[in-house]
Amino acid sequence: MIRNVLGSLVALAGAASAVLSPFRDWYAGRAGQDYRVEDLFGGITAAESGVLVSMLLPFLAAALLVIVGVVLRSRLVVALAGLVVLGFTILWMVRQGQAAGSLVVAGDGSGLQVGVVNALAGGLLMLIGALLMSGRGRRGRRERRPVEPYAAPAADQVDTWPPTQEPGMSVQTSPWPEPEVDPYTGPDPHDPRTRSYPQAPPEADPRDPVHPPHRPPPPKSSPSGD
Repeated sequence: MIRNVLGSLVALAGAASAVLSPFRDWYAGRAGQDYRVEDLFGGITAAESGVLVSMLLPFLAAALLVIVGVVLRSRLVVALAGLVVLGFTILWMVRQGQAAGSLVVAGDGSGLQVGVVNALAGGLLMLIGALLMSGRGRRGRRERRPVEPYAAPAADQVDTWPPTQEPGMSVQTSPWPEPEVDPYTGPDPHDPRTRSYPQAPPEADPRDPVHPPHRPPPPKSSPSGD
């Protein structure tokens, strides 16, 4: 966050320096706004230029790129703005050197002047601001995955749902009833593999052992008639 703020301030300062540079003298008392943009591609002439078609035009475009880059926190856009300012300034220096025969720096104002320094400094400040910015965080670019609810537990794990990292029983148990388990009744006497295992004693007769039930009397035979 701090790097973004610091880089944005440096880049904005560079944009302001670049925009103000055409209003200052560039070479031999001639202001930057007097140079037409088309002269950079066809050669420097003595013709006067309008403000909106002068060196101010690419610098205004670069300043807008800086503002967009700061809002979007895009280092690439801010760096592109700095390259635009440096590119047009260096191209002007090449064309001016061709027109004048050479580029000189003189104290009497007959050579390069402060306007060129402002333009070069503005482009460099934009590049430095782009380097200082940290850009967008990775968290902003990550897609948030939807939180999936807990799946229904298996039949043999109803007491441990939802899952917990704590040992022992779960804090919350399942609302579903526990499955019924068939009671163990011992080895199967009909299975040859478990036939030799000891069998459980037969269950005691739940009826009263003191007064066992009487068997019903046998039916009386009817007398045979002669």
